[in-house]
Amino acid sequence: MQPAATMLSLVVVLVGTWTLGRAQESISWEVQRYDGWYNNLLHHSHGSVGARLLRLLPANYADGVYQALQEPHVPNARQLSNAVAQGPSGLPSRRNTTVLAVFFGFHVLLDILETEKPGCPAEFLNIYIPSGDPVFDPAGTGHVVLPFQRVRWAAETGQSPNNPREQTNEVTGWLDGSSIYGSLHSWSDALRSFSGGQLASGSNRGLPRQTDGKVPMWKALDPSTGQGGPQGIYDLGSAWGNENPFLQAESIAWFRYHNQLAKALAQQHPAWSDEDLFQHTRKRVIATFQSIVLYEWLPTLLGTPVPEYQGYQQHLDPSLSPEFVAAAGQFLATMVPPGVYKRDTKCRFQNVSVSSGSFPAVRLCNSYWSRERPGLQQAEDVDNLLLGMSSQIAEREDNVVVEDLRDYWYGPLKYSRTDYVASWVQRGRDLGLPTYNQVRERFGLKPLQNWSNLASHLEPQVLQNVAALYANNTAALELLPGGMLEADGSLFSTIILDQFVRLRDSDRFWFENTKNGLFTEEEVREIRNTTFHSVLTAVTYAKSTDLQPHVFVWREGDPCPQPQQLTAQHLANCTPMMVLDYFAGSGAGFGIIIVVLCCLPLGTLFVAWVVAAFRKRDFKKLQRKQGTSVRREMSSEAIHALEWHGPKTDSSPVYIQLQADKVLKVLDSRGSVLRSINLKAHQRVEVILSNNKGNKALLLKSPKDYDLVLLFSEEAERSIFIGKLGDYLKESRFDLHLSEMKEQSLMKRAVTQEQRKQILETFFRHLFAQVLEIDRSDAGELSLESSQKAKEALTCELTRAEFAEALGLKDHSMFVDSMFSLADKDGNGYISFREFLDILVVFMKGSPEEKSKVMFRMYDIDENGFLSKEEFLRMLRSFIEISNNCLSREQAEQVTESMFRASGFQDRDELTWENFHYMLRDHDSELRLTQLCVKGVPEVFKQNLQNCVSFIKKKEPKGANQYQLHPYTEAQRKKYERNRVQQKIQEFKRFVENYRRHIVCVVLFSAITVGVFAERAYYYAFASPSTGIAQTTFVGIIISRGAAASISFMYSYILLTMCRNLITVLRETFLNHYIPFDAAVDFHRWIAMAALIFSVLHTAGHVVNVYIFSVTPLSVLSCLFSSVFTNDGSQLPQKYYWWFFQTIPGMTGVLLLVVLAVMYVFATHHFRRVSFQGFWITHHLYVLLYILVIIHGSYALIQQPRFYIYFIIPALIYSADKLYSLSRKKVEISVVKAELLPSGVTHLQFQRPQDFDYKSGQWVRIACVALGTTEYHPFTLTSAPHDDTLSLHIRAVGPWTTRLRELYSPENLGLLGTLPKLYLDGPFGEGHQEWNKFEVSVLVGGGIGVTPFASILKDLVFKSSINSKLLCKKIYFIWVTRTQRQFEWLTDIIREVEELDKNSLVSVHIYITQLAEKFDLRTTMLYICERHFQKVLNKSLFTGLRSITHFGRPPFVPFFSSLQEVHPEVQKIGVFSCGPPGMTKSVEQACRQMNKKDQTYFAHHYENF
Repeated sequence: MQPAATMLSLVVVLVGTWTLGRAQESISWEVQRYDGWYNNLLHHSHGSVGARLLRLLPANYADGVYQALQEPHVPNARQLSNAVAQGPSGLPSRRNTTVLAVFFGFHVLLDILETEKPGCPAEFLNIYIPSGDPVFDPAGTGHVVLPFQRVRWAAETGQSPNNPREQTNEVTGWLDGSSIYGSLHSWSDALRSFSGGQLASGSNRGLPRQTDGKVPMWKALDPSTGQGGPQGIYDLGSAWGNENPFLQAESIAWFRYHNQLAKALAQQHPAWSDEDLFQHTRKRVIATFQSIVLYEWLPTLLGTPVPEYQGYQQHLDPSLSPEFVAAAGQFLATMVPPGVYKRDTKCRFQNVSVSSGSFPAVRLCNSYWSRERPGLQQAEDVDNLLLGMSSQIAEREDNVVVEDLRDYWYGPLKYSRTDYVASWVQRGRDLGLPTYNQVRERFGLKPLQNWSNLASHLEPQVLQNVAALYANNTAALELLPGGMLEADGSLFSTIILDQFVRLRDSDRFWFENTKNGLFTEEEVREIRNTTFHSVLTAVTYAKSTDLQPHVFVWREGDPCPQPQQLTAQHLANCTPMMVLDYFAGSGAGFGIIIVVLCCLPLGTLFVAWVVAAFRKRDFKKLQRKQGTSVRREMSSEAIHALEWHGPKTDSSPVYIQLQADKVLKVLDSRGSVLRSINLKAHQRVEVILSNNKGNKALLLKSPKDYDLVLLFSEEAERSIFIGKLGDYLKESRFDLHLSEMKEQSLMKRAVTQEQRKQILETFFRHLFAQVLEIDRSDAGELSLESSQKAKEALTCELTRAEFAEALGLKDHSMFVDSMFSLADKDGNGYISFREFLDILVVFMKGSPEEKSKVMFRMYDIDENGFLSKEEFLRMLRSFIEISNNCLSREQAEQVTESMFRASGFQDRDELTWENFHYMLRDHDSELRLTQLCVKGVPEVFKQNLQNCVSFIKKKEPKGANQYQLHPYTEAQRKKYERNRVQQKIQEFKRFVENYRRHIVCVVLFSAITVGVFAERAYYYAFASPSTGIAQTTFVGIIISRGAAASISFMYSYILLTMCRNLITVLRETFLNHYIPFDAAVDFHRWIAMAALIFSVLHTAGHVVNVYIFSVTPLSVLSCLFSSVFTNDGSQLPQKYYWWFFQTIPGMTGVLLLVVLAVMYVFATHHFRRVSFQGFWITHHLYVLLYILVIIHGSYALIQQPRFYIYFIIPALIYSADKLYSLSRKKVEISVVKAELLPSGVTHLQFQRPQDFDYKSGQWVRIACVALGTTEYHPFTLTSAPHDDTLSLHIRAVGPWTTRLRELYSPENLGLLGTLPKLYLDGPFGEGHQEWNKFEVSVLVGGGIGVTPFASILKDLVFKSSINSKLLCKKIYFIWVTRTQRQFEWLTDIIREVEELDKNSLVSVHIYITQLAEKFDLRTTMLYICERHFQKVLNKSLFTGLRSITHFGRPPFVPFFSSLQEVHPEVQKIGVFSCGPPGMTKSVEQACRQMNKKDQTYFAHHYENF
């Protein structure tokens, strides 16, 4: 297998080499890959980018898999740092190693090692700072925790003890110059200038180019200033190359060395291409770097020679070990000085000026990731820094680490500082490093047996402290503190040497490997002779004599010795730790955005209100345009003023007219009469004038009414009015009494309209208290009121207008005239308390004889003791006035003659009272219950009235019709007596029975919704791939993702509720027994409201997420959103507004909220009624809604798109349904007939399209071509299925229906010359078409809601006439209308039904609600006339139908109760109602009340308009 694998690898490499093409004509060797792959042809990934670290010993994890050891199993990292690494600085290196060697070593580590990047998902091994720590917790809070994030690991590891976590190296593990050229081909290309084989330089050719973001350079914040960004960051081969200026200088030296060699090669080989020059230079630089590292720097650092090279060893694993990662970094850290000198070639050491003064060296702690770098801006500054490092002696190779690293190392996340040693202790635990003794044994060294053997050179106190932290257990001592405490550093040196030897010997591209064809032996010798001294003299302005020959060591006699060994006391102070607040300055803006989002519905509500206001204004203009009312012309004599109504009421402009009939009239700006003041009874008119505030007020006293207070614009106008009033009164021989007082006193003295109402209220309370003997507490004790108020109330006299208002009539009606004349015994034009009491007593407590006598006297106008036919006719017409004069004079005369004839008085022209009472002999019971209906009657009285009603009772058959109407009877079936619990149980059973389909569907849909919510919430909380998002924002993510899943489901399947064609078809199938298709619209609203709730939840979840993401460091965000963020070390997260407005999910989310707010507000019942067009237009935003939802979820910020899972099937079904509707909509339908009926009803009769099949009770949607083809409105068909044409009856109640009525007006049709055509969509099914599935059905129509029943009635009679088989045996049609004149077209349909209904299938009941209360005097007399007319002529006095007319509102409960008596064999009765919500609610309540009983079940189907 191995030879085959080797041959395959060779083929791959050769093919890769061949594809370099002609750009590399002079390249005769195999070019080494940038990413380290295929260096080893047997193990291709050895040393490559992303390769795992090589464990020399088993992982030391708490669980053996991945969990790092933590307290209390190991010491606190900060305490361990204090115990091991704390000590004085300023001790020189024992081997005189220079600072240049130290930072060269860090550069070497950058070339072969990168394990600093945090892993994903983010895991933390935080460093808990002991209370009172002088650096990190000087206040002694004990709550300081320095965050420490674990590094990247191989995702496939950490699964079991046999496969523990293994970390990865993010750069190549070879000494291949990746710190110079980058570890990826693309990285290298970004560093190149592609000219002359050189690396790209900046404006200063001695410095690299500043980064522009193309190269992923690490850009940590400057801990001294908090600055970040690309400024001062150079594009280098290693992402960490800019960590400090000293490491940066090392990288720049190699950058310059490459460009110098490339320039020299270009001069030697002018024909070479850029690629040739670059690859030749790269090969030589890498070889030089390898030689210096292994044969110059490493022996110097370790103090031991490196074994001779024995040739390439293919089977040797070069992978870096975790032990080396920890040992190398810590070994070098102990040698880092607190500052670094700068010098020139003349050995002049330069001071460094900072804000706090001038200092001899650059302070290390203030130089991490510095963007300003004072004194390091030019190429010469880099030279001076390199020269200074070559002369400076490093810190001693011991356990002490300077405070610049131990206390002021640049910090992670929001802390600007951290502890380098403590961090590496935690890093060792993160890596799962074995113990100190285990590693020593691995490398053949003796294990530690006694603490004193560890570091005899140290003070005993140090070892005691360390031993105490490890509980005196040497076996528990960790690698890092043990290696640091060693006297000779033998363990770290052994680990480092082993690693570099393995790297050299296993590298196929090592410069000494003569078999790779890279160099000749002569070139190898030349490279071995090239030292770092040669490199520095080549890339700086220094001459060879300005530097010691061996720049990694300074010996006595070498040029430019350092002035002194630096200590922290010689340098500037370190900037203390700062804690960043990622949310600083964002609170107000974030709060404003939340408030704005919450106020979106309010803003939309305001817009909707404005739209509604404009629509109302336009509608009123349209109504005024159609109206025929003529504005009254006001007399030129009218005087303008403002009427003052009271202290808390605005004044209104009025006009005062003084008329010849001794009446003063107050008119509004339109000329309508507001009030009339009769001056006939006033012999003296009192007027009070104000004498301050401009003398503009005037009070006209009205003793038996409220006063008139006028405010004039100036005193002159008031004087003109007084002059006219005086002349007017003088002509009428009235006295005018003028007086003056202050305006405030004048207004206090005035009796306002509100005060007059209070007086009248007291008047009526005590009036009824005396008549009905009501408890004084209900009427109000007179003694509790002031004597003045009691006197005013009891001495109050009613005007004619107030009397008419009390009766609920107009003051000029005949009934008011007759009643007022009868009650006003003294003839003074007013009714006193006693006069009203006398007449009220008769009607409230009188016998039928007394009541008939009062009525006789009322209409005996000439008071001759007889009632003539003309007076009888006047009486009848006064009653009929209250029903809008619904009878003509001829009909009234016909009734009069009929009643005279029925009583045997046909030969008489006059009636005595006895005759009149005899005429009413059959109605004593009605007269006994008759009262005078007066506004203000106490509820105590009303509750005691009997509410007898008309309903159906079964009688023995007498002729064809066995069902007759009998008023004022009671159901005779014995009622079942149940206790309250049984009633509730029965009510619940009936509710479930009636709504079982609804309940099942709602429960099922709710269960699915909750299920998808729970599934997503559980997935992200516990089962999702480990991204760390649940740990970052647990509540926010489970709410937002769960709600998103629910929204996706609901917004998808809500489309099915709008598939009208599909619903119409399916409701005729067996599925209708299981799914309530009639409730599709209600289900649509229910889903919409539920989706709105989940949308709010989703938004709330994301608000939480945005806040958390705004305070989450970039290292964590890059794990959560790897496709959006790249961790570049800056740690600063994006601000909240970025999430809201600069991301696709955020922006689409905000737009979705706006769209939802608009759609939901305009879909409310109020705005839908006011502006249906607004509702229609805004609801079509659903297209935009779904587009935004798709975009919102497709960005895959958190998860891959899932909306399509729910959306595709409903969308396809809805699209097919919509296309089917569109195919019909664009067919123009000719209108055959158009009529404008009374009450604003427009009757349209139009062609029936071919194959248009429908059922009675179904509805269609129409658009008028002349009014625009985009606005469709639903209307129920009033034609029957057997009709050749289709017909609609449309009431003008809104702008569109009003414009439609105007369009089909005769005047407009005369101009058009033809009837405008329609677009038709439908038919669609609804619950009313189920009428034929019940043996007994009750149809209840209110107002224009009778339209579906017109079709049903015609269809029923037609099917009955052709002997069609029908399940339905009886239909009761209840028509509730304000007046029968509102819908006279329906009267014609009912009349047609009555003529064709030979089998008495239909029983019609008409309720006229405009009339007064049931037992008012007027209603009683009308009822008597109606029953007489029905008895004599077998038709209604009001409608001309055989159907009986009732007065008032239908009593549904007694009516349904009587149906149980009439149809005891019927188990279920269908009740279908259509009309205003109040009526359908009353029907629903009646059905529920009846269903509480264990008798016939009433199934209610309703539709509101």
